[in-house]
Amino acid sequence: MSVAVDSEKPPRPGLSVVKRMALAALIIMLSTAAAVATAALLEIKDDVTIFIRAGGVHNRIKNVEGALDNVSAGGPQTILVLGSDRRFIDKKTGAPARSDTMLLIRLDPSKAATTVMSVPRDLRVQIPGHGMGKINQAYEQGGPVLAVKTVRNLLHIPISHVVNVNFGGFQRAVDRLGCVYMDVDRTYYHSNAGLPPSAQYSEINVKAGYQRLCGENALAFVRFRHADSDLVRAARQQDFLREAKDQIGVNKIFSDRKTLLKIFGRYTQTDIGTEAAILRLLKLAVQSASNPVQQIQFEPVSDIPGSSDLAIAPATLQRLARQFMDAKSTKSTRAKVKKTASDKAREKRQKKQKRRSNSSVPAGLFLAQQGGEDQAVRLATDPKHPLSFPVYYPKLAVLGSTYVTSDNRAYRILDRDPKKKGHEAYRIVASAPGIGQYYGVEGTTWKDAPILGSPTSTKKVNGRTLKLYGDGGRLRLVAWSTPRAVYWVSNTLLQSLTNGQMIAIADSLTRPGS
Repeated sequence: MSVAVDSEKPPRPGLSVVKRMALAALIIMLSTAAAVATAALLEIKDDVTIFIRAGGVHNRIKNVEGALDNVSAGGPQTILVLGSDRRFIDKKTGAPARSDTMLLIRLDPSKAATTVMSVPRDLRVQIPGHGMGKINQAYEQGGPVLAVKTVRNLLHIPISHVVNVNFGGFQRAVDRLGCVYMDVDRTYYHSNAGLPPSAQYSEINVKAGYQRLCGENALAFVRFRHADSDLVRAARQQDFLREAKDQIGVNKIFSDRKTLLKIFGRYTQTDIGTEAAILRLLKLAVQSASNPVQQIQFEPVSDIPGSSDLAIAPATLQRLARQFMDAKSTKSTRAKVKKTASDKAREKRQKKQKRRSNSSVPAGLFLAQQGGEDQAVRLATDPKHPLSFPVYYPKLAVLGSTYVTSDNRAYRILDRDPKKKGHEAYRIVASAPGIGQYYGVEGTTWKDAPILGSPTSTKKVNGRTLKLYGDGGRLRLVAWSTPRAVYWVSNTLLQSLTNGQMIAIADSLTRPGS
């Protein structure tokens, strides 16, 4: 199926509960933003004591040295970043906290990338000295020390350092660094109003579309899990991490380092407590700065009957550990999406529709022109947010997907400068088969938005020059421009759309009435 480039003529319309979390975003931003000159490292040495003094002795993780692996000075290091999740009901009953997130970061300048991997917190594992249980129980039963031992026992990889991040430090650091622009896949909303304490969790109200996320919203976004899975949340966290790294330059970090060091010193616990250890880690981070961040996602995990625990095959764990340590390009590190019975039934109906439609439609897609055009017409004629540029919609859709009309909107992307009016934009959201899987189309007048920097490659298709943005062999974004605006197709968080499907959907973008 081919779609010609359209003209630019006017279209014809036809946290108050969970108190701690962990995310390595700020640590990665500090360590991998860009190469820092040797002189800068020497100046940082004079400021290391700020971090130590801000945290003090009480922020050191005790008795963890025996659980960590010693590495040679300047050698590659793996950092385990932890956070604890204490629900409202836990505080009422005095129950201990569990680790909300376990994120592994591998710094190795000799490899092709800096690797990042999130471990699902509901994974059933052997906890040393405590038997079988969810991996997040290790933190509850033995704090960071037992958490380190459990992760090492699971993946059989060396762990050099451990950091426990408090959510307050995350919020303050994100705000201090000027927030992060994110391509939000769908609307995230939850209110605790009228709910009993046992049903309450972090409140959030973030709409779909490309936008600027600051402290509280950024925290709620990365740790949201209600109606999602651990795999989806891990992918969301890693997506935030990548965008934060790309957007926040070393000049901002270095010029504001004293305040940032105080924030991290106050809101983190770690085994890293000497000037020599901090400087070694900073030097290693600088050497790894030019490497891209590669996300290693856990493969499909299976539900254990009669419990909420998850299981994963030993052979799969070995392969993931190798990918994490080697940082080699792979065809895909994505996880497959489990489909419900209703998803399978809907997909079966759509396959019948596909066979009756144009045989040139790529595999896994079907012609859905009317549904997409209806969404575009509504957005193009929105009186509250009139758009000065054409709205394009996809003629093709993924089998089993539906448009989420309540999430689609025309809006403005706010600029960091409050005096500016921002940028016109619209978002079309589609729900794909599987838990928490949404893909979509974004259009905006912001033609140099941060997300559009450094495409992996370009491809000319039917007169359009498509910019391709890859991740582990999978396309996460396909974009193209007109004189008045830029448009892009976003993959799901687990990158469930194939490269061919992403390109075909981008190629099918057209205007109402065409």
